[in-house]
Amino acid sequence: MKLQLFKSDMNSNGYTLQKMAIRLGAFAAFLGIMVFFAVTARGFTTSYNILNIIEQSTILGFLAFGITVVFIGTGTDVQKGGIDLSIAANAGLCAAVYAVLLERGYGDSLAIPAAIATGLCVGFLNGFAVVTLRIMPLLSTLAVMNIAAGLELAVTQNTVIGAASPLLDTLAFGKFLGISALAWCLIIGAALMVAIVHYSPVGLRLYSVGGNVEAAKSVGIYAGRYVYGSYLFSGFAAGAASILIVARLSASTPGTGLLLLPVLAAALLGAVFSRRFVPTIGGTLLAVLFIGALSNGFQLLGISSYWVSGVQGALILVVVAVTSFAKKS
Repeated sequence: MKLQLFKSDMNSNGYTLQKMAIRLGAFAAFLGIMVFFAVTARGFTTSYNILNIIEQSTILGFLAFGITVVFIGTGTDVQKGGIDLSIAANAGLCAAVYAVLLERGYGDSLAIPAAIATGLCVGFLNGFAVVTLRIMPLLSTLAVMNIAAGLELAVTQNTVIGAASPLLDTLAFGKFLGISALAWCLIIGAALMVAIVHYSPVGLRLYSVGGNVEAAKSVGIYAGRYVYGSYLFSGFAAGAASILIVARLSASTPGTGLLLLPVLAAALLGAVFSRRFVPTIGGTLLAVLFIGALSNGFQLLGISSYWVSGVQGALILVVVAVTSFAKKS
């Protein structure tokens, strides 16, 4: 009996050391890349460029927060739990709805609720497919992604739809305390997300459902409602991000679905930056800034954006492989 307990303790300690080594390795890689860009990329460490990185990371951050909530509510194992592959296409559809309504003179009072409602409808469709129809999340959200992409093309006729409003001007050009409005959106949004996900009863129940759905049910938590809620929030995040997309580009443009790769990379990498490989808002925010800094550093060095996509894909493979190895050990 004592021998078995000793072996169990050794295995537990070994697993803890593995997780610590992987997490420290991730931070070391982050620091090493930042030092490399600081030395080789002129202007990388200036305050202007750092604020520019935060601003450029805002849209990615909102979408990554959406997928992170889905990861939290559908299983802390990011490989076997739920996923929302439709979030980038959903944001593109919401941006199209928002821009078209502005172009036709309806104003933000109608265009913003319409964009958010569109995102929520797509989120509800994901929840219905996963919870009610019990379709595998990977397949169901892939199907919904194609539905959203098709609807975006139908709404815009595959053209750029220009948009302008006082709110968009404020988001695109406004500043407070020397920080742009878009950067403030990420800062405030991240703070609200931390408060809701990590310190509210709703967030704690969401973690309970994702961590052990049967245990959550045994204490009276209706798990399906929280899974639905996680997909609805992902839809809401897509709707909110769509307004920022239109503000940054002054238009709705085809190709928003290309954001899916960096969004997935940020959400998956965020679990590595977090303790116990559990997705957290803080970990996702750090991953978002890491990917933003990586893209910015490549731009300053004059390296093709195609390499950025390659690195993001490699990050996904490495993160999934490393976390899988750690959990099997």
